[in-house]
Amino acid sequence: MSVLERSPFLYLLCVIAGFALLRVPLTGFWAPLSPLVVLIGVLAILIFSLVLIIQGVLSLVKRR
Repeated sequence: MSVLERSPFLYLLCVIAGFALLRVPLTGFWAPLSPLVVLIGVLAILIFSLVLIIQGVLSLVKRR
């Protein structure tokens, strides 16, 4: 088992980082990258939330 599989807090922090990416105001030179940053933020939220749900379900199944 790797360190990432044992640390749900890391996945939670990745979800929070995804929300932070959604709130980043990109202006000036970086403004054209705004849609890409929003897409990365949404993907981070969805993927890491899904991983947390799967780990929770697997944890419940292993206990029975």
